[in-house]
Amino acid sequence: MALRIGIAGATGAVGQEALHLLEAGSLPISEIRLFASARSAGRRLSFRQDPVPVEEISVGRLSGLDYLFLSAGSSVSRQYAPVAVKGGAVVIDNSSAFRMVDDVPLVVPEVNAKALNRHSGIIANPNCTAAILATAVWPLHQAAVIERIVVATYQAASGAGAKALFELDAQVRQYAAGETIRKEVFPEQIAFNVFSHNTPVDDSGFNEEENKVAQEIRKIFGEPNLGVCPTCIRVPVFRAHSEAVVLETRRKLSAEDAREILRHAPGVEVVDDRQANRFPTPLDAAGKREILVGRLREDPSHPRALALFVSGDQLLKGAAWNAIQILERLAAG
Repeated sequence: MALRIGIAGATGAVGQEALHLLEAGSLPISEIRLFASARSAGRRLSFRQDPVPVEEISVGRLSGLDYLFLSAGSSVSRQYAPVAVKGGAVVIDNSSAFRMVDDVPLVVPEVNAKALNRHSGIIANPNCTAAILATAVWPLHQAAVIERIVVATYQAASGAGAKALFELDAQVRQYAAGETIRKEVFPEQIAFNVFSHNTPVDDSGFNEEENKVAQEIRKIFGEPNLGVCPTCIRVPVFRAHSEAVVLETRRKLSAEDAREILRHAPGVEVVDDRQANRFPTPLDAAGKREILVGRLREDPSHPRALALFVSGDQLLKGAAWNAIQILERLAAG
């Protein structure tokens, strides 16, 4: 059956990736509708060699879709997701609006695809950091039962949207030219700098991004008591997030066993060459659908702990590719 698909936030970084993935994929698509804010309405984007107009999102144009991919922020999702569902669409939402709602599945297909059977019209796409982490460590959880995760993230500018990518590029050019560094998107200079993730900090001392990672990993894994301690940091990288992870497991898992498990894990590519000192980097991960995992080693300070390093494309597995995987599974029935 040919599908009618909508993308809201089509001119943004994630929306553009979703459009390219659909274009390169094999799903039978009879109609694609592209939505954005009034500022972007009127542009034309190419899809399978045809120009498609970008429209301002509206209630009337959401009717009759089979699937709607929402990537235009939480307020837009809350306003339009129920409308789209009422009009017959299944919504795959990339914002944080519905992620922690009890009856909305939060899905990483390599981990909990069965949760798709329980949706009521809306499916949540996880936070990019959580999706990348879940894909990398779920196979190890299945093998040895993770009891605690300590993770420090190195998050790319792309996580803050297309304007943040432009700001990093502009600041590098300003620095090279000896000009004043201008800050608009980030509160701190992003070029040649690292800083705590630019989300509000609560009374516990954790910021919003860190709380999202902890809460979402628990929900995706179906482990409400899983210990998770994240520290989320912005770094001057364009589009791939990296994560330094320490796992404490119920059953001891050697580094070699973990490496072998991950070699056969879906959505994972092991990059762990100690001799050549070659391990995951965000540059290597950029543009890849797989999560790169390496630096696998046993933690000498704990009898059942493993350390590893992960890099994954924030715009792909961290957002658009995970959503398209969900769509493909739903469309396949």
